[in-house]
Amino acid sequence: MTKTETTKTETNRTEAAGGAEGAGGRPGGPGALSGLELLLAERACERLVLELVRRLDLGEPGTVAELFTPDGVWEWAHDDRRVEGREALRAYFGSRPPDRLSRRMCTNILVDVHGPDEASATTYFATYRVDGWTEGLLVPPRLPANVGHYEDAFRRVDGVWLLSKRTLILPFGGPTERLRPQDGTSRATRTA
Repeated sequence: MTKTETTKTETNRTEAAGGAEGAGGRPGGPGALSGLELLLAERACERLVLELVRRLDLGEPGTVAELFTPDGVWEWAHDDRRVEGREALRAYFGSRPPDRLSRRMCTNILVDVHGPDEASATTYFATYRVDGWTEGLLVPPRLPANVGHYEDAFRRVDGVWLLSKRTLILPFGGPTERLRPQDGTSRATRTA
């Protein structure tokens, strides 16, 4: 992060917390958040990041759509993939192959609260993933299929924080491996 970006982030955090200038542009203005409100907003956004990957890996992937605003967007600029709106998100994430085993490791979650109803975050991730998995099969360790980061925008709607946009930045990626049923080994195949 450059010195300018660091200063901008610190200024946003101070303003959102109702610091020297306040989120409303003046001390204690109408948009100012108390220190506790700021922490609660940051934590709510962090939980959204983690709940989304939990649902993808361990829950019902189609329910990820409920974590987005009604007009929410998920995009991956690499192949111009853009999914917009809850129903489209539900169909997209719900189409995950039923034999996919995945675990996403998320770290370095940095939330910036821009006001009482808006925030953004950057989260680094690594995804371990194979297709062709069957219940009870122990998959030998392997390198992650993807390593990158998410750029998220959050909006509070009726007092509840939701994702309004998730952008996937993927500098390291490869095909999803398909396990061979006879011996649990794998071969690389391309899947979404």
